[in-house]
Amino acid sequence: MTKRTPTLCFLIVLCLLALVVPITAQAPGDQPINVIYQNSFATDPQWITNNPSLDYWDPGLEMYHFSIEPSNGGYAYVPINNYDKGSFTFEYDVLLNRVDPGATFRIGFSGSEMDPATGPNVLTEFTNAKYGQIMWLHLVTPGNMMVEVNSQNDDTLSSGPAAYSGPTVKYELNKTYHVMVNYDADQKVLSMKVNEKISGDQIWSYYVNTGEALRGMNRIYIGSIGDYGPLDIYASGYIDNVRLTSPGNVTPVPTTATVMEAVPVPTGTITPKTTATVPTPYPVTSPTQSPLSVIPVMSALGIAGVCCGRLLQKKD
Repeated sequence: MTKRTPTLCFLIVLCLLALVVPITAQAPGDQPINVIYQNSFATDPQWITNNPSLDYWDPGLEMYHFSIEPSNGGYAYVPINNYDKGSFTFEYDVLLNRVDPGATFRIGFSGSEMDPATGPNVLTEFTNAKYGQIMWLHLVTPGNMMVEVNSQNDDTLSSGPAAYSGPTVKYELNKTYHVMVNYDADQKVLSMKVNEKISGDQIWSYYVNTGEALRGMNRIYIGSIGDYGPLDIYASGYIDNVRLTSPGNVTPVPTTATVMEAVPVPTGTITPKTTATVPTPYPVTSPTQSPLSVIPVMSALGIAGVCCGRLLQKKD
């Protein structure tokens, strides 16, 4: 009995630690991600454009200016070479100073055509047309199936039975919005969420079923390719904090990695971007597992100690 008691105590400790380790090695809410591209426009992003007088980096504001005119075929884009397929999240901030009737602001993640009628193309749009200033989620799959929804109540003419059924939501000029598009490859669902940047309040959110897997997108772009509206009308403003991420099951090298900053809301005249308040930086692209929690380990040792004590008492 004398020799077996310490051995038995040691085995009890090992068994309890084996139960504790798998639980504590995974920190709650730890969601690793891969940053495919992100840019806060603190430096020149070197986006490729055929319209540099209207689409350009503003060094004073540290944002990217756009002015989209229908029918002029203008565009600005950045190549994305490290995405092929799978789930992703695309997000950005936008400040619209002007959207004339008939004009559309659009930014998306697409193939090389950058055409709203050609897949693959995931587009977010802020329009000013039949229903006024509303928001759209527009998808063209790799098989060229088009699906779209907007923030107008029950617009079955545009969306069919998949139309948004909530109250109509309209955006405002001179207000900064944070837009997030999420593609869940497992569920084949594409969703869009729009929040007010300053308050964080969500103003609109909806989704579409993609019907097929999305793949082959290779650039983030803004522009009017495929838009055949009238000339001399514009959708103008600024984008900032553009980011494209994927779940952390692969490790692509970020195209650009910069600290994200808050977007100012110009009133009257535009003022340089403030840096007084900087949001917490995004998590690293390859988070490590959390260390073992001290409390469960100490609890295991305590239980083992009690068991050993009882065994020793029986021995005596």
